[in-house]
Amino acid sequence: MSYRIGLVGKPSVGKSTFFNAATMNDVPEGAYPFTTIDPSVGEAYVRVPCAAPEFDETCTPNVGVCRSGTRFVPIRLVDVAGLVPGAHEGRGLGNQFLTDLNETDVLVHVVDFSGTTDIEGEATEGHDPREDIDFLEEELDQWYLDVLEKGIDKYETRYHGSDAAIEVELAEQLSAFGITKDGVKQVILAEGLELDPETWDDADREELAREIRKRTKPMIVAANKMDTPAAQDNWEAITTDPDYDHLTFVSTSAHAEKALKNADESGAIDYTAGDDDFEVLADLDDEQAAGLDRIAEFLDEYGGTGVQTSLEAAVFDVLGCIAVFPGSANGPTDEKGVFRDCFILPEGSTTEDFAFHIHSDIGEGLLHGLDCRADRQVSKDHELEHRDVIELVSTKQAAP
Repeated sequence: MSYRIGLVGKPSVGKSTFFNAATMNDVPEGAYPFTTIDPSVGEAYVRVPCAAPEFDETCTPNVGVCRSGTRFVPIRLVDVAGLVPGAHEGRGLGNQFLTDLNETDVLVHVVDFSGTTDIEGEATEGHDPREDIDFLEEELDQWYLDVLEKGIDKYETRYHGSDAAIEVELAEQLSAFGITKDGVKQVILAEGLELDPETWDDADREELAREIRKRTKPMIVAANKMDTPAAQDNWEAITTDPDYDHLTFVSTSAHAEKALKNADESGAIDYTAGDDDFEVLADLDDEQAAGLDRIAEFLDEYGGTGVQTSLEAAVFDVLGCIAVFPGSANGPTDEKGVFRDCFILPEGSTTEDFAFHIHSDIGEGLLHGLDCRADRQVSKDHELEHRDVIELVSTKQAAP
């Protein structure tokens, strides 16, 4: 079971190009609204330094691939149908957009930092990317507020005058967003509010909806088309604006990533996703050479195209996930291969969580874990760290 990253943004910002670059799937691309009219789901990857070399082993991945000691672990990338202002009211493809969005764990908002597409996704010049960042957050906040208001209305109708817990009703109404009653209560108290909706004014409700949205649908901004001077100017202005301190920005050129992967597949260059350079392997004509020279300058300036970095920032930095390698009774290998698996787990996962993630039978029979690096026993409630190699000692084995 892999994490799902929602790729969002207004039409014509290069979102489909980003999706194709990350997954190398053949999704239509075009500079017109609603190029993507249905959600596309593809397999992308996040990089994890492989543990095998530390054990003098060469891994044999069951899924994904390992290149030069870097493990590429699969995640799901969802290219969600085009967004326009008013989506929370059903405008454009809004209803489908919100439904598809709710199936994701974290968002990557692709923004045209060159300012060459307006708020509707039409060609223009000098558009301020701040408007795009703001409108997505506002659309999501309004969506959450609508759901929150329904929960408050139900609470007041059912429990008027009683001491019933508001967090229970709101958690039920907001369950699709993956928040529990304890989570709702925590947000209410963190906002300095009483556990009584009659004491909340409109501003309180809006802020409550916004905070719940930020906790359950965190996002990063992929600042796309950063290979243009206008985008670079906007980057400097926006990333130093304190109004956007709550967001993570990644300088990105989806076009460059797609071009590099195409060239790698054709044998013209040797390129690994996320690297900050590449090796030319074939004779190139003048146009090809000039294009790759421009991309090489971008890679040197920004440390990569940003596509791979965006995915990893979403999973590891924003969600706080960790990667864990399962070991075996004889160390990190078994008869089926060496370091076959690498799992992405939520922040704070324990040995027991890891066991249940692999299989319920293993979790139910778990006795303890073994840290294969330190060669020491760890308890069920031991909190795991990124890149741990853990053997699970259980009275039960996974069903075949």
